[in-house]
Amino acid sequence: MIATLSMVGSRLRAGWRNPVLRHNALVRLGGKMLGLAIVVMLILWSLPSGALAQSSGAAEVAPQINAINTVWTLIAAFLVFGMQVGFQMLETGFARTRETVNILVEGIVDTCICGILFWAFGFAFMFEPGTPLIGTSGFFLQGLADTYGSTGVPLLAFWVFQFAFADTASTITSGAMVGRCDFIGDILYSIVVTGFIYPIVGHWVWGPDGWLAVMGFRDFAGSTVVHTIGGAVSLAGAIALGPRLGRVFKRDGGGPWPAHDLIIGAVGGLLLWFGWYGFNPGSTLSALDVQGIARVSFNTTLAACSAGLTALFYGYARSKKWDLGLTVNGFLGGLVAITAPCYWVEPVGAFFIGIGGALAVVWGLDLLEHLRIDDPIGAVPVHMVGGIWGTLSLGLFASGRYGLPTPTGADTSTVITGLIYGGGFGQLGLQVVGSLAVTAATLAASFVLMYALKAVGRLRVSAEGELAGLDLHEHGASAYPEYALDERARTGGVVGSPAAASGFAPSTSAAFLKNR
Repeated sequence: MIATLSMVGSRLRAGWRNPVLRHNALVRLGGKMLGLAIVVMLILWSLPSGALAQSSGAAEVAPQINAINTVWTLIAAFLVFGMQVGFQMLETGFARTRETVNILVEGIVDTCICGILFWAFGFAFMFEPGTPLIGTSGFFLQGLADTYGSTGVPLLAFWVFQFAFADTASTITSGAMVGRCDFIGDILYSIVVTGFIYPIVGHWVWGPDGWLAVMGFRDFAGSTVVHTIGGAVSLAGAIALGPRLGRVFKRDGGGPWPAHDLIIGAVGGLLLWFGWYGFNPGSTLSALDVQGIARVSFNTTLAACSAGLTALFYGYARSKKWDLGLTVNGFLGGLVAITAPCYWVEPVGAFFIGIGGALAVVWGLDLLEHLRIDDPIGAVPVHMVGGIWGTLSLGLFASGRYGLPTPTGADTSTVITGLIYGGGFGQLGLQVVGSLAVTAATLAASFVLMYALKAVGRLRVSAEGELAGLDLHEHGASAYPEYALDERARTGGVVGSPAAASGFAPSTSAAFLKNR
């Protein structure tokens, strides 16, 4: 018996050392685990609603639906969902032509995955009661009341609004991974991020019994929940992937590759700005809080304006050029920053928060370049760094005049006051703790996820596929077929050279081809 066990153990060790066998085993194991998770969810769905809901009596009470607030929430949801167009235009414009189709397909597939998973269990994990760490009821939206909490908004309308937020976080994650991520890998990490990381960590802040929410941590519309989480996943992915082939950083004598279409990128940025008017004012969930909606809209606008100008003039001071790409990312950083404190700050606070958001983006870009981390779109500085600044700024600039929004207006019985307005370090300390907890937990989970995908060979495409371009390699299509040139012309006669990866080809068409 001992000899037999020893022989079996030797065979297992030998098989594990074989990379092909190891890859096949891990892929099959991952598939079985995913299948098991789906079966468990289906079983939970089939149970009576009373077995899932901890407070089934709530479903028996006739809900009070507020029609005005419902329409307001749905309009805001549609605006937020429209940000997907902005994200795809921004990312494709700032990337190279060879990965345009890949970015578009990823964005569409991420949205579809998000919708299914957020219906099945993501919403339950995030917004239903359970423990301070995770919701434990409401899978497949079964056994829930017709309205969500005391909002007066139908559950399904609230779900659509929050689905658009979850989809935004999922889209952010791919920004720093453009140009070299395997498409199957993108699907797999999208499942984990949308189904588990985002809703579970988000429950801490926005869940009815989340530990950070109970503690008093505030994030009105998602500087932490949406943007810091999305940006942190992006950072982990960019580090695990490594830079694109041929990418040379400034400290090594190179620099970022230019955008292939700044028109598309800039228009995408402006569409995101427009969508933010659903993101921030819509988070009141109440059209009756007219002063709150007006204040949030104004603060959102002012922060974006001050951030855009800060990035523009900062860029000019360094390069003596008026940099469009930096200006676009600058006002996006201001929008990300104002998202957490927008309800509780005055215009002066919004102005300075926007300036801080732009500086966070510029300095974040510089830091990534120095650390040789390849982020083609600027997702990490805009969303993670800008989100952290915005979260902390609430503890500085909250004016002490506003409490929480309610279905019928603002509640000023308990107001939020920041350090600058005489509130001491209390709220600022809570913001620091919450931001650190969310950032650290997201990074830890994301590194495990990304390096697990890397271990099974599903994170990065092959060198050959990257040199050919993800559009042709993964999807068999080019976004610009009328401009297609053969490989020899693109690379100056050397197939598979580093010039093919960077897009800088020593040919007569170099001016056009340098970004392909």
